[in-house]
Amino acid sequence: MAQRTDQLRLGAFLYPGGHHIAAWRHPDTQANAGIDFRHYVTLARAAEAAKFDLIFLADGVGTRGDDVAFLSRTAHSYQAQFEPITLLSALAAVTERIGLVGTASTSFNEPYHVARKFASLDHISGGRAGWNLVTSSSEYEALNFNRDHHFAHAERYQRAEEFADVVTGLWDSWDDDAFLYDKAGGQFYDPSRRHVLGHKGAHFSVRGPLNVARTPQGHPVVVQAGSSEPGKELAARSGEVVFTAQQTLADAVAFYADLKGRLARYGRSPDDLKIMPGVFPVVGRSESEAREKFEALQSLIDPVVGLALVSGLTGVNLSGYPLDGPIPELQATNGSKSRQALMLDLARREQLTIRQLYQRVAGARGHWQVIGTPEQIADALEERFLAHGADGYNVMAPILPGGLTDFIELVLPELRRRNLFRSEYAGTTLREHLGLRRPEHPARAQAQQVA
Repeated sequence: MAQRTDQLRLGAFLYPGGHHIAAWRHPDTQANAGIDFRHYVTLARAAEAAKFDLIFLADGVGTRGDDVAFLSRTAHSYQAQFEPITLLSALAAVTERIGLVGTASTSFNEPYHVARKFASLDHISGGRAGWNLVTSSSEYEALNFNRDHHFAHAERYQRAEEFADVVTGLWDSWDDDAFLYDKAGGQFYDPSRRHVLGHKGAHFSVRGPLNVARTPQGHPVVVQAGSSEPGKELAARSGEVVFTAQQTLADAVAFYADLKGRLARYGRSPDDLKIMPGVFPVVGRSESEAREKFEALQSLIDPVVGLALVSGLTGVNLSGYPLDGPIPELQATNGSKSRQALMLDLARREQLTIRQLYQRVAGARGHWQVIGTPEQIADALEERFLAHGADGYNVMAPILPGGLTDFIELVLPELRRRNLFRSEYAGTTLREHLGLRRPEHPARAQAQQVA
């Protein structure tokens, strides 16, 4: 196995009060954090001071479920938080270096809108924007966009591939030096450096060009979340950062090798894609302190919420089954296939009941959970990194701001002592932080080939 000479990449995945399903009930969290801009300013500045590569915001364009009892207990998670691009644009004005990654679905957007918004964010932030490309998996989102049902799983990935092509094509509407701003000569831009996309495909017809200049990064960084077979293929084709979930070291190493091995057929190298799985760290100055912190959160889980959580993650309503019985055999759904498979594998491997499964995933929703001292957590992160199971991690703090503060004050010094994480930024753009090349404009590349 090749030795690593690079360092970890770290994202701060910001959920309003924290990632644990019961975080909002914890005495050290703010229940209405999702609609408090000052809360996000504090978190973003703390992550930037700690030299994180990026902050990451998830999103959905619908509530999750119609059951009143469920909704009343889980409003903190999905019903009361900012739209991410709006929030990131505001955070761009109060930060200077940290990357700003937000989610926008290819299922319920148009490519021109997404291209324009993220290009604008890249300009506003001076080259720090990233688009988390997702296909959405919720029927409740579809009902808000003139549909009775969501697109079928295969269709939404076909749509996503074409969507990504259109967005990146629009980002190349102008050469880097197309805008002359020549007041004396009266020439605002050079028409020869303007490119009309003229796309006509199975899902989209988009003429272009984009009415935003090419951005500081060339293209905002494309992040992709999904580990199903179509998801991995989309990531290999279009992704530059992959946010994924694996429970074991062996699964992480296998996923890493599989995904990196797909890049060559798209003319890409392993360095063109960074794999950053989610990690849910509960940090204590002693192992017993870390365990006490975790158990305090676990004690706040409402069984109604726990059952709704695993029903959502498996894509099957489990309310008709006994909580203390095993997970039944489940049929494939039109939801997230990779997350359903992960839930079933975990339940079978650890022989978990439905109640035990929701207790097991209440913190990280299927992502990797690590509980211990700073040294123990650093050991776990280092092992997976050195084994080529990750290029870095999206840190999912159990509660906010305290969980992020614990990681910054306790784990980061240990990672730095091992030379696994930076002490200062070396660049100014998100691409520079992540070690990703700036995409050359296709017209320039073609001109060089002709020459």
